[in-house]
This record gives sequence, structure tokens and C-alpha cells, in this order.
Amino acid sequence: MIEVEVEADDWTDAIEDVEAVVERAAVATLGSQEGGIVVLLTDDETVRGLNDRFRGRDKPTNVLSFPAAEMPGADPQPLGDIVLAYGVCAAEAVEQSKTLTNHLTHLVVHGVLHLLGRDHEDNAEAEAMEGEERAILASLGVSDPYMLPNDG
Repeated sequence: MIEVEVEADDWTDAIEDVEAVVERAAVATLGSQEGGIVVLLTDDETVRGLNDRFRGRDKPTNVLSFPAAEMPGADPQPLGDIVLAYGVCAAEAVEQSKTLTNHLTHLVVHGVLHLLGRDHEDNAEAEAMEGEERAILASLGVSDPYMLPNDG
């Protein structure tokens, strides 16, 4: 089950049917994996507070992933929560010459992969995770997010 909560109206103002965009990306990433995910679309200040509290970084970031603790008796087990900051994501999309919809799709895929245990702490992990992201995004019709516009 994927639950999308929109806390900042900027998201719905900028992307038509933003909930469907998020759900499509999450479902594509999960594949046959079961588990609940909550995606919170919020503002920079909310994400800044969470980033400070849980990561010791007093600044907003694009996406945070919070894996869920195991819940005895829950079937399927919840996978966790993903939180996205509108201002940071919108600015990155402009800087990277991407649509906000495609950037959001990428960040949801990235966040769900974190909930599934993927990481990018070293080069090998980063390459593997980016490869998964590219494949999932290609299946959704989204171009490679790691290719710079001049790389074409």
C-alpha cells in the first residue's frame, strides 16, 4: 500500500495529479515486493527540521527516507516513510534542466530503493543503485537522471 500525503500545496499547484506520479514511481520500484510506504510531499522548512533532528544537518534536502521498524503481526510489513521538500526539488529540477515531474519520479524511486535496503555509501553501492534507478526510470519513460544535458 502506498499512501501519499500532500502537506504543501505547491506540489499540487506544480504537478497535475501529483499523487498518481508518486504512486506510479513507487509501484514501479517495488515490483513484487510488498510493504506499506507513506510519501509526504511537504515544504523545505519541514524537511530541514527532520534533517536536523535525524541526521544532524540543519538544512533542507530533496528527499529523506525513514525505514520502518518491524511491526509484529503486520502483513505486509511497512517499509517506511519518504519525505520530499518542494523548494529544494523544484530548484534542482530547474538547475538540472528537468521537469519537476521527472525529478520527483526519480527522487521517489531513489527513496523507495533506500527503504528496500539499497544505499550509496561507497562507489560500488552507488553504481549499483544508480543502475537500478536508471532501469526503473527507463521503464517509466524518464531519461537517465545522471546524464548531464551536455553529455547527449
